[in-house]
Amino acid sequence: MPHRSTRIDQFIDMEAEMDFSSINWLAVVACVVASMIIGAVWFGPRTFFPIWWKAIGKSDGDEPGGSSMGMGLTWGLIVLSSFVQAVFMSLFVNAMGNMTGGATLASGATAGFLLWLGFVAPSSLTNKLFADRLKAWMLEAGNHLINFVVMGAIVGAWPK
Repeated sequence: MPHRSTRIDQFIDMEAEMDFSSINWLAVVACVVASMIIGAVWFGPRTFFPIWWKAIGKSDGDEPGGSSMGMGLTWGLIVLSSFVQAVFMSLFVNAMGNMTGGATLASGATAGFLLWLGFVAPSSLTNKLFADRLKAWMLEAGNHLINFVVMGAIVGAWPK
């Protein structure tokens, strides 16, 4: 008796490709800009910055940006990190979209949520648990959640 191809067999036979030529670089730039805006609002002086500042063990007298590497390098690395996240979000959303008939705003947002849930939240939680900074983790993880969902939505919705 010949083997009948089922929907599950078809799905298993599909291969997701991480193809750098599939990246929409304008969408990546939009993701980086969105990430900077979300971070500025999330960690603004009238939103979560004061709570987060205390949660990481800083006092009101401590100056933000007192890092030994300087603010230029700090912001450069923040933008680079957002860029890397956006590139790999694009690869992931496009690969998943190729397996399911095309990326959409909803599938991109879902991919962003799943990446956050499976990788970002648990790995950052581990670090904060050992540092006894659970409150800081909740604030940081919330920011990452919004960033990942928005990045996924941008990449999924942006036409190629």
